[in-house]
Amino acid sequence: MNELLQAVQAPKAEHPQLAPGDTVKVHVRIVEGNRERVQIFQGVVIRLRKGGNNANFTVRRIASHGVGVERTFLLQSPRVEKIEITRSAKVRRAQLYYLRDRRGKAARLKERRRR
Repeated sequence: MNELLQAVQAPKAEHPQLAPGDTVKVHVRIVEGNRERVQIFQGVVIRLRKGGNNANFTVRRIASHGVGVERTFLLQSPRVEKIEITRSAKVRRAQLYYLRDRRGKAARLKERRRR
């Protein structure tokens, strides 16, 4: 049984330790026809879901004309090339769904210095 579990589990990808409120750049491999390219999706982590291979996180960014775009990524996905943390924020909640209702300066988060 143990060999079966190891065969199903994906190899661990080396990603930084994420937390809600982090501003991240997610480098995602996009396939268009027969071509492949890397696209960067930058935004705030509003949710983390743990669960081994099924661990995922949701990133929210504000696109053109003030439209909010949220995208959920599997943490162990082969399509996620790299995750860069650009800043960290001090938050008191695990899910930051309240940011959906905030606009402009009201949506700012207080920065936390990483050591």
